[in-house]
Amino acid sequence: MDKLKVCHLYPDLLNLYGDRGNIIALQKRLEWRGLGMELINISVGDKFNYNEYDIVFIGGGQDFEQEILLSDLSIEKKKNIKNSIEDGVVYLAICGGYQLLGTHYKSWDGHQFDFVGAIDIYTVGQQKRMIGDFMFICDDPKLNNLTVTGFENHSGKTYLGNSVKPLGKIVKGFGNNGEDKSAGARYKNVFCSYSHGPILPKNPMLNDYILETALKRKYGDYSLAPLNDITENDARNLIVKRLS
Repeated sequence: MDKLKVCHLYPDLLNLYGDRGNIIALQKRLEWRGLGMELINISVGDKFNYNEYDIVFIGGGQDFEQEILLSDLSIEKKKNIKNSIEDGVVYLAICGGYQLLGTHYKSWDGHQFDFVGAIDIYTVGQQKRMIGDFMFICDDPKLNNLTVTGFENHSGKTYLGNSVKPLGKIVKGFGNNGEDKSAGARYKNVFCSYSHGPILPKNPMLNDYILETALKRKYGDYSLAPLNDITENDARNLIVKRLS
């Protein structure tokens, strides 16, 4: 049986607004096709062997939780995260996890925290939060202009460097910073978003695209059998209709 090995990074610290639901969605959509998933939880003090995993998931967390992780990241994990991304490992990073992959976070009162630096993004905090349902259209042509919905709640404004593309373009809501209409980030096989909710259960095409990306990297040419996504798409379309 083909299977994927999935690492949930800091599951005890980064799990806002049901972000763990993304792990469940990945697992179920593999199981429904007769495929397997092995889940490994890695937290503070645990070794992160980057060449062992097919998908790495990082959820969202509050600012003080991100600060707790800095000393752990600075020891060994930072280097291994960078290496795994350059090696093509698939990442899904949400909100605080998204910010952690960037170079730094500068708080609204002027304190700067250096993060992993695995992708060319940085975040600037502000006192006013960006909150609410939002939606964006994916830029990747393989996703056929897919409309993705989610829930955002963040005070950080994230800006992308030249080597990083947005995951999509904002139709409704704030997205990365509320200024340039960018939503999330793509770099190699890294998928980043501010979308809680969680993002994958109600956006099954994005879920399958992430799975296929990991399966192709591991097994070569790979195509997932279709599933009946009526319920999932109804949930997404309800939010699309509300926001439209």
